[in-house]
Amino acid sequence: MQSATPHKLTLIVPVYNEAPHLKEFLKLLDSVDFSVQKEFIFIDDFSTDGSSEILKTFALTSPHKMICHDKNYGKGAAIRTGLANATGSIIGIHDADFEYDPNEIARVIAPLVDDSADFVFGSRFMNGRCAGESLFHFAVNRTLTVLSNFFSGLNLTDMETCYKFSRAEIFTNLKLSANRFGIEPEITAKIAKLNLRVTESPVSYRPRDKANGKKINWLDGLAAFWHIIRFSMSADFKKESMPEKYLRD
Repeated sequence: MQSATPHKLTLIVPVYNEAPHLKEFLKLLDSVDFSVQKEFIFIDDFSTDGSSEILKTFALTSPHKMICHDKNYGKGAAIRTGLANATGSIIGIHDADFEYDPNEIARVIAPLVDDSADFVFGSRFMNGRCAGESLFHFAVNRTLTVLSNFFSGLNLTDMETCYKFSRAEIFTNLKLSANRFGIEPEITAKIAKLNLRVTESPVSYRPRDKANGKKINWLDGLAAFWHIIRFSMSADFKKESMPEKYLRD
């Protein structure tokens, strides 16, 4: 049953050195109908390739905010900045590239809009390995997800997905601390400790490589194993601020 209150989606977009395709990406994002009101928050994480200038001058028609970091802090830090400035009733994350298709977001957030879920993961692997995905990358993601599921009790197919969407009152009350890509297992571990309706929705995926701007590397993959264990052992979220209905007994 759809809520009588109109929803607004805040899409947090971390940006770091994405200039070669950024105008094309912004044009696509601006044109998408998300089925709800929308707000974009772009966080330039101290790009050195002109990305911030593109963000400042591109003629977006959608409501948006552009925030510049004074140094390169990492994706996790950019997400925290975005959360602190979000005003939507639904909040999600989108990297500033074409690995994911924003045209699928309306379908991904549908369980939040119709109140059948509290948190949605957009899974790249619900239907198996994606075309163009290396076997090594797929195996690493699968291993990390299985380990995360072991500690969290969730039954996910893609813990590392960029596409994480939630009710704002949940996302903004998580006490997140990871600065880099550890933000993915951190979010997953902390929402698993809450009393939430968690679901996945399949999404398409077009993987890119380092030559085309991929930022994550094997060291981040190795660090993810530590982050999964570390955050799974922690109950560090804002219990004093989280709505009581989401807290476990």
